[in-house]
Amino acid sequence: MKLPGSSHFTSMCKSKRSTIVVPPSIRNRNRQPQRSRTSTPSSSTTSDVPITESRSYIYGDKEWSNSSSISSHTSLTSLKHSLPENPHIYHFSEITAATVNFSGNRLSPSSWRCSLRSRDVVIFQRKLRRQIDLPDLPHRLAIICRSHHSSLVKLLGASISGSYIYLVYEFTPGASLADCLRNRNNPSFTSLSTWTSRMQIASDLAHGLDYVHNFSGSGSGFVHNHIKSSSIVVAEESLAARICHFGTSELCGEVVTGEPSSELRRSGSRNVRLEGTTGYMAPEFQASGVATMKTDVYAFGVVVLELLSGEEAVRFEFGGDGGYRKVCVVETAREAVEEHGGGVRLWVDKRLRDSFPVEVAEKMIRVGLGCVEEDPNERPDMGRVSNEVSKLYLESKKWAEKMGTNIDFSVSLAPR
Repeated sequence: MKLPGSSHFTSMCKSKRSTIVVPPSIRNRNRQPQRSRTSTPSSSTTSDVPITESRSYIYGDKEWSNSSSISSHTSLTSLKHSLPENPHIYHFSEITAATVNFSGNRLSPSSWRCSLRSRDVVIFQRKLRRQIDLPDLPHRLAIICRSHHSSLVKLLGASISGSYIYLVYEFTPGASLADCLRNRNNPSFTSLSTWTSRMQIASDLAHGLDYVHNFSGSGSGFVHNHIKSSSIVVAEESLAARICHFGTSELCGEVVTGEPSSELRRSGSRNVRLEGTTGYMAPEFQASGVATMKTDVYAFGVVVLELLSGEEAVRFEFGGDGGYRKVCVVETAREAVEEHGGGVRLWVDKRLRDSFPVEVAEKMIRVGLGCVEEDPNERPDMGRVSNEVSKLYLESKKWAEKMGTNIDFSVSLAPR
């Protein structure tokens, strides 16, 4: 069983569903980093051992410590499974060996699928925008890897060599949302052939990005920076959506240090500086090159409109005058909701075969358009967005049950 374009998708990465958290009864105390072994110093040297911490835990009425003897192996094993896995700092030699000196299973010019420490992973090579001091890397990794959500592709660790960082993510079988919506081999076919499957994806993405902004390990949350349909994996069988590249901007040194401008403070967002992707860049980002949580919201809104229409964020159509014209999904969505007498029905992806609740569809389009407001202060935060999308997803499920629509997503997704 294979999603269309799944091998292509891994070049990019590789819901409200459950978030993996430490049970409330477990409390970390007196965390002290444990000194790790280091290799021979060089410009490309990193530690080859996982980041570990000396911890003590209160579990039930007993206290455990990984620095003292444990009397009950069974209890420790049970406790271990409830705790987040420690992130790894890989020695650069491990990266080169796993990728066969970067000539192995290359997924894109800067990503490889391989096996590393007996795990199926995808390794990304990214340019460091600002050099990271090696002693600071474990701290940054620990903060990011503390964050766990089923709608995020898990970061396992990293390695630094020269001016590059190599980010190691778990491999997730599936295809990118872009490939699911736009099958290159058969444009008339889509794996996402039901309205509820698309609403499930929208809900997963909304909850995942809400977690990134408001509940991830840094306390104040992260800016993701890379929200787009090609950076979202749709898992095989379940069609659950997962966001790729979480933590990339932090580890690549894209975060701007110092005091944000007054405008950014008013938007209530941390700010980062990076390059954007055409079609997903908010107006203020295009003007300043500064991304915030509000620019993440803008990109999410574009993805929602792609999801509903099946169209690319930006495309070029051949015009009657012999030239090409630029068509933006944001503009066509605005025209659809402003047009009376079936504008929404005509705009929604025709491959859904007119089988969707029109009122819910219009509300979802308006959610997407609210996210792409030109004024960042007019855009909602992701907490509010995720709540609204959840309600519309539940309405969609009720509609599907009433209509007798098949909402079993575990079907064959092979290309046709």
